[in-house]
Amino acid sequence: MSTANRNLTRIRHNTKIVATLGPASNNVTLLEDMIRVGGLNIVRFNFSHGSTEFHQENARIVREASQKAGREVAIMADLQGPKIRVGKLAGGGIQLEAGEKLLLDAALEGEGTRERVGLDYRDLPQDVAAGDTLLLDDGLLTLVIDSVNGSEIHTTVQNSHFLKSNKGINKRGGGLSAGALTEKDFQDLKTAISIGCDYLAISFVKSSEDLNIARALIEQEMQGSNAVRPGLVAKIERAEAIANLDEIIQAADGIMVARGDLAVEVGNAAVPALQKRMIRRARELRRFSITATQMMESMITNPVPTRAEVSDVANAVLDGTDAVMCSAETAIGAYPFETVRQMAVICAAAEAEQDSLNGVEEEYSEEAVSTYLAIADGAVHVARAVNAQAIVALTESGSTAFEISRHSIQLPIYALTPSIAAQRRMAMYRGVRPLKITTSTDHDTALNEVEKMLFERDVLKNGDQYIITSGSRMRETGSTNMLQVFTVNR
Repeated sequence: MSTANRNLTRIRHNTKIVATLGPASNNVTLLEDMIRVGGLNIVRFNFSHGSTEFHQENARIVREASQKAGREVAIMADLQGPKIRVGKLAGGGIQLEAGEKLLLDAALEGEGTRERVGLDYRDLPQDVAAGDTLLLDDGLLTLVIDSVNGSEIHTTVQNSHFLKSNKGINKRGGGLSAGALTEKDFQDLKTAISIGCDYLAISFVKSSEDLNIARALIEQEMQGSNAVRPGLVAKIERAEAIANLDEIIQAADGIMVARGDLAVEVGNAAVPALQKRMIRRARELRRFSITATQMMESMITNPVPTRAEVSDVANAVLDGTDAVMCSAETAIGAYPFETVRQMAVICAAAEAEQDSLNGVEEEYSEEAVSTYLAIADGAVHVARAVNAQAIVALTESGSTAFEISRHSIQLPIYALTPSIAAQRRMAMYRGVRPLKITTSTDHDTALNEVEKMLFERDVLKNGDQYIITSGSRMRETGSTNMLQVFTVNR
């Protein structure tokens, strides 16, 4: 679609949208339009593809587009994780028929054939046993293991399928021992930090230890720097992660419900209920959540989504997810702008059916023991009581705005900060609209500046009541200790 034909009418919605960057979308004008329409909040860099120079150039493109659109977006670097795949196959692939035997050989060098297929993951024979089920190519090919002999895994093919080179391998029920971080990931982590990523997504997380290792690597790489550390996103795509869900959520800043690999390991039917559980638990433990995989898959080639895809996105919104994500749809698809715009429309429509400002109130959290947590909880209750039109958080780091966003409230949350890094981090938080403002260090003067800014932006009008959370000591992280109710009088 040409630039002239794009509908750039801004769509306001609380659920954030993550779009994967790729050949179809890595140009400044297109990204600027995707940001302007209100659809694009976070840009995902897929580190399974591309060189250091490729990602550096893409970061420049994203920041330029963001500046032109006048809105900060976050960059999320998604590390590849371990490659658990079959090796290269002669001719690009082999046709397999149900009932025939297939030999997987971890020791094979070179191209595989019908007689013997190699493995990128050399430790697979140690992780499996006779009777186990292997699922290849996103579950499209099922193999049952007959026996394991040294480097050889003897299997029986369960269904006819054309197996291509380098297709992924999962074990039903989980249990593969590969760590979440590889040597490639260590190098990519350095690149991600060098381009100023705001979030780092860790693939195939099994326990909190995977996140602890990643944090230690970040600290090592950023030693001596005062820059804000990237937030960690744990991708939940292994069966083991479900068993360790709470510890993983608490060790991360947020989670990604990565439904593709997860569905292969636990079965498609289990995923919808797990999705709801993970989103709910992330919110209860004060973390954010992203719902991903095949949300608008048909829009890789079609200009409109299917009804099932519309329902999928809407249900994730109704579940309370902070963000919904596109992968191939915006990376290599024919309609990246339309995909993001359609997602924005769906999010807005679903949110309109959720609890309104006067909906069911939430109980004070037992975790609200620190001042800023209590202020965040109080802001929501007071806003409901006085029918406020907005909650405004004067914040250095974005923490108070995030805590307010953990409540099921449709009221817009305006987070005003002098920090660009905080602006970008807050692009992930549901319902939070981050704005940059350099306020006076005098508290009363700052509050007047805030109201003037929001009035001039048509966020507030005369007679509107709004809530402000702030700190009596301006420009200090963690100093939020005040909650005030104001009426606009201009």
